[in-house]
Amino acid sequence: MADRVTVIGWDGSPLTDAARGALGAATLVAGAPHHLVLPEVPPAAERVRLGSVALAARRIAGHRGTAVVFADGDPGFFGVVRTLRAPEFGLEVEVVPAVSSVAAAFARAGMPWDDAQVVVAHKRTLRRAVNVCRAHTKVAVLTAPGAGPAELGLLLEGVHRTFVICEELGTDREQVTIVTSDRAADHTWRDPNVVIVIGGGPAAGEDGGWIAGRDPAAGPRGWTRPAAAYDGTLGEGETELLRAAQLARLGPRVGDLVWDIGCGSGAFATEAARGGAAVIAVDRDPDACARTEAAARRFGVQLQTVHGTAPHVLEDLPEPDVVRVGCGGAAVVAAVADRRPERIVAHSATRDAAELIGRDLTEHGYRVECALLQAVELDTRAWTETERSVAFLLTGEIVRSRAAR
Repeated sequence: MADRVTVIGWDGSPLTDAARGALGAATLVAGAPHHLVLPEVPPAAERVRLGSVALAARRIAGHRGTAVVFADGDPGFFGVVRTLRAPEFGLEVEVVPAVSSVAAAFARAGMPWDDAQVVVAHKRTLRRAVNVCRAHTKVAVLTAPGAGPAELGLLLEGVHRTFVICEELGTDREQVTIVTSDRAADHTWRDPNVVIVIGGGPAAGEDGGWIAGRDPAAGPRGWTRPAAAYDGTLGEGETELLRAAQLARLGPRVGDLVWDIGCGSGAFATEAARGGAAVIAVDRDPDACARTEAAARRFGVQLQTVHGTAPHVLEDLPEPDVVRVGCGGAAVVAAVADRRPERIVAHSATRDAAELIGRDLTEHGYRVECALLQAVELDTRAWTETERSVAFLLTGEIVRSRAAR
């Protein structure tokens, strides 16, 4: 095992005395090609090109001597330190930090970033990174080959954003380019790069906030809001308690894409977006789409509306994680199930309709639960009944094999 492992962050600035001292004693140096050609790397040191960090960690663990690992930016921020410290390698590391690539990118753009979401995009997480860009007004994306600015722009089709693309930060080839998301695929971008994704709504206040990223306390308390918050326009199947149950069953979260089919007043779509999920709200009524957009503006959330009739309009939408079917019955539920979201919720007014939806979900490989929800609202001034609603709530959760898990 290596006698000593030092991880040096590199942002293009001159190396610190601590970094120079560790590097001067190194018998093995791992890093990207532009690190390995630095003049401070000892000529006699073994050089390891840093592709797979896990493979390099195994090499270092078996090395007898002193090792140095270079990493762009701050190696403790989405960097190599986590992998090197994994129990299977048994490495104890010292870290010489540098300015993170995200901090450098926002510095080049002259923008604050305490209100930004920060995500890592590679081929496995690209879709979830895009969903964060759909749902939030300021996002920094640390990219990877095959999950860069072009791929981000293609997957954001229908959603306008501005990209600030920072290529090869800290090197002589550093370049900052501003393009709209629909034009990002027209160019070839150099790795590594950081993409700042901006747009979709008003920026945070000038006085800043108290927590980095999105303020979880923004907006009113509660998962759901009463009809008065939506100008009293709630339709059938949009009662506050039913929406609360649907949100609880779906559990939309940051990185998810939610479909709300039959968005009506926009109440459910807005409330799902308040939790940080990306939302596409679908309705055949253009007035419903307009009401949904107005509700989103009122509550300061980002969502996309699509005017059209389900199930046909669903064919070109990006893959959902969870879906609420507010209208359309079994035919729409079956079309949604074909897309294999993790969970689907639907409701019906009758038991016969609930059984039909439940059978369709079961045939598509979903485990089905159904509950009869009855709500009675009371006027607390006289404790008299003002409204009564009854609905069958169905939840379908996809059944995965143990191997798939």
